[in-house]
Amino acid sequence: MLTGPQIGYLGGIIGSILGLAGGLFGSYCSIKNTKGPLERRFMIKASIVTGIALFIFLGLLFALPSPYRFLVWIPYGIFLPLGIGFINKRQRDIQAEEGGILPGDSR
Repeated sequence: MLTGPQIGYLGGIIGSILGLAGGLFGSYCSIKNTKGPLERRFMIKASIVTGIALFIFLGLLFALPSPYRFLVWIPYGIFLPLGIGFINKRQRDIQAEEGGILPGDSR
């Protein structure tokens, strides 16, 4: 029989594994579904930079003492949407360069 703390640890471990697997699967699909070599190279770099940024975020979240670690969420909340917007726009621009879509297409 598992105790309450053991269930919590097990949930944390399983959740971490599923989160990591989901991130890797999402990166794989983003790279696999590219339409040209420039777009593929960009998505590989974007996946690596995003992964490094997330590991830094999580490292700070666990390393900083309690009142300060909550401040890490402020830049995360700002840079995540900006980063997603940059990646999407750059991917559309690369697709337009490679002839995959028209510049005004909103895919």
